[in-house]
Amino acid sequence: MTHLAEPETAVPRWIALWPALMLGLFFLVPFGIMLSVSVAHRVEGGFFEPGFEWASYIRFLTPFFGRVLAVSLGISLAAAAICVVLAFPFTVFLASMSRSVQTRVLVVLLSVLSLSEVIIGFSLSTLLSQTAGIGNLFAAIGLIDAPRAYTPSLFALLTGLCYLGFPFAVLVLYAPVSRLDPEIVEAARVMGASAARAFFGVVVPLQRGALTGAFILVFVFTLGSYLLPQLLGRPGHWTLSVHITDQAIYQANLPFAAAMSVFLMLVALALVGLASLAGRDRGAA
Repeated sequence: MTHLAEPETAVPRWIALWPALMLGLFFLVPFGIMLSVSVAHRVEGGFFEPGFEWASYIRFLTPFFGRVLAVSLGISLAAAAICVVLAFPFTVFLASMSRSVQTRVLVVLLSVLSLSEVIIGFSLSTLLSQTAGIGNLFAAIGLIDAPRAYTPSLFALLTGLCYLGFPFAVLVLYAPVSRLDPEIVEAARVMGASAARAFFGVVVPLQRGALTGAFILVFVFTLGSYLLPQLLGRPGHWTLSVHITDQAIYQANLPFAAAMSVFLMLVALALVGLASLAGRDRGAA
């Protein structure tokens, strides 16, 4: 007598609702609250009262917000460009090494990501200071006449942002670069292309999608930086995140702070969507 196999237990359908519930609880609800505050009426000397007005969003057209936006976008674009330009040849060189060396280097990069922004900021501020920084080394070897401080400055801020963004760029680029067939480059060399021409004419176009994704990831990451602009930069280098905190805490203008937060989130989501499209196009190719 044969026994029929019992059917496998079906996965309950309500489990699929769990991610949607978490998304609604931890993203949509806070975003809705922030959106409602951004259109509230600001009370002078206080916080805000419920209402619906576009005063906070109209301030986006003022020179103040235009200057803040230009500084934030400019710093983030520069940091993302520097990280990608440095990370791509580094990743290509890393992919040519043995597996054991690649593993060690990736572990080091992951350990950098474990450091907090506070530790990195104060470490760089000490390294670039006048009393205990590299200025003393430059003066000792005769490059400069006397020790000098390199912070606060735009150079120090970009150094900190690139220190944070470089590991992300390498980790994004590592997988597609490691899958690149070396025979393609060898074929280009056989056809008479120089090493530089093979790199820029063959390798770079093949990794265009990965480069775009790494650039957007670092850009979004640095766009939301809060501590480094205050620790390493001057007030003129403050990013949008710093001004959001300034408006919310010191200026007591929560509606305008919420409006800037909504704008920053929408920009980040749009860039993440572009990165997803770039990855989809790369996968389709």
